[in-house]
Amino acid sequence: MAINAGIFGDGTSFEHRFVPDLDRLGEMVQYWKKLGLRIVLTSGTFDLFHIGHAQYLERAKALGDILVIGVDSDEKVRARKGPTRPVVPENERVLILAHTRHADVITLKYSHHPGNHLIKLVSPDVLVLSKSTKHDDADIAEKSKYCGEVVLLEPQAETSTSAKLRLIQIKSS
Repeated sequence: MAINAGIFGDGTSFEHRFVPDLDRLGEMVQYWKKLGLRIVLTSGTFDLFHIGHAQYLERAKALGDILVIGVDSDEKVRARKGPTRPVVPENERVLILAHTRHADVITLKYSHHPGNHLIKLVSPDVLVLSKSTKHDDADIAEKSKYCGEVVLLEPQAETSTSAKLRLIQIKSS
């Protein structure tokens, strides 16, 4: 019997896909695991969504049944990338992701969350990381304690948000 409602439906169903309450997310993940579904987790900024993001999410989703995406909050992005980022505010980035076919559940990640908080909460079967983000062996070993396996994906395009912003800056000079 096919399920065609909520995150399993054909529509955007933003109210089902965006789960800001981490306790609720934990309950949902436990339920899916009881059903025998394979959970995949990835995260990122997803600022100025581009083809590399889309292909990355497609590859991540192919590794399981449910793709959970942690999106860096605006304050987390500013702390890491500077005061001019993100270009696209978190509410828009989350909504854009909710419209992509491979995103099942989206939540926000904040600076005040302890390290690996979302990984520990979801305890995914597969944790997908991008090789374009610097992860040393110790970091990967720490993350692997909380998941079935860690998959490192190559960048899926020749572009990045930072590269696009540099090009815009050059062209406008």
